[in-house]
Amino acid sequence: MRYDEISFEDRMSTVNFRVGERAHIEVDTEICRSCTTRECVTACPANLFVPTNDGGILFNYEQCFECGSCYLLCNKAGAISWSYPDGGTGVAFRKG
Repeated sequence: MRYDEISFEDRMSTVNFRVGERAHIEVDTEICRSCTTRECVTACPANLFVPTNDGGILFNYEQCFECGSCYLLCNKAGAISWSYPDGGTGVAFRKG
């Protein structure tokens, strides 16, 4: 079977995720309160950004795919800081 014929669910079951001691991404929710576009909410493939009723954002970094989409699209300076995860942690994809 070719890799592109495997369902998304089966491919995701091959993902190994090890949580590091430090977060590779940090979200300043105070800066997020002034954001009117909320690109992170629609751009995150893991749906980790959730708007709150009081105008803030809830963020769950433990399930992050480490794609950096939120960091690249955020238009508020300093709202999101992102760095590569420490070696041996984060998402590891394997084929087969």
